[in-house]
Formats: sequence, structure tokens, C-alpha cells
Amino acid sequence: MADVTRWSPGRYELRRLQDEIDNWFTTRWSGFGGPEATSTLVWPRADIYEDEEGLQLKFEVPGLDPKDVKVSLVENTLTISGERKLDHEDRKENYHRIEHTYGAFERSFSLPTNVDTEKVRADYKSGVLQVFLPRSERAKPRSISVKVEGK
Repeated sequence: MADVTRWSPGRYELRRLQDEIDNWFTTRWSGFGGPEATSTLVWPRADIYEDEEGLQLKFEVPGLDPKDVKVSLVENTLTISGERKLDHEDRKENYHRIEHTYGAFERSFSLPTNVDTEKVRADYKSGVLQVFLPRSERAKPRSISVKVEGK
């Protein structure tokens, strides 16, 4: 009798599987898979985390000049936009495979009401764009002392 082993994919295997699925849809449904094919992947991908100071958004945008990235805040919506251009575009017919994402991009995020929009900060270093959205002072946790009468 054969032993049955349960398959338990790790994070790397799941990411690779997702990339294969995305590639399958991209090559079959977007311009027949040539260099001009538009990707179904969301790019740039975002890491978003929160602490007691506020929200931190992190985008990896290697190869982009900071002047080609726009960060805007309108009412309660933060938008990151820009464009990654294919180098040597005149020679793209010589490419065997293009897996990097090229073209214009735009991502928008609805912000919680407790963000101090006057103090939003964006930094770009080594291909990583970080946007810091601080909490408003009234939304930060604080401790309140309790007075006990008679003591």
C-alpha cells in the first residue's frame, strides 16, 4: 500500500504558482503574448502595515527615476502613478522573453479618516518608494490617569 503525503505549499511555491497563472492569462488574453502584451499583474505591488504612529506603504519600483513617480492625495484617496519604459524599444523584436512589467501604472488607496493628510511624507531610496501616513493626534492611543478620591 502506498503512503499518502499531504501537499503543503510554502510561500515561494504559492508565489511561483500565482506567477504561472498570471502568465497564462497574460499570454492568452493580452495581445497574444508579444512584447506589447499588457500584464494582468498589479504593479507596483504594495506592502502596507500600520503601527501606533500611522500607516506605512512600501512599493518596489526598481529602475524608475523618482521624477517618473507621482504621489498625490485628493480628499481621502492616495494615488501612486508613473511609467516604466522599455529600454532599447527600437530593438524589442530581438527579445526572446519580457517578464518585467512596462508601461503606465496607477494604484489608488482609500485612506482611513484618522490620517493626518497635512503630514504625509514620501521617500524614494534604492528603488523603493515609501509613503508614510501619520495618524492624527486625536486618533493616537493615549493613556488617561484615573484620580481616586479620598487617597
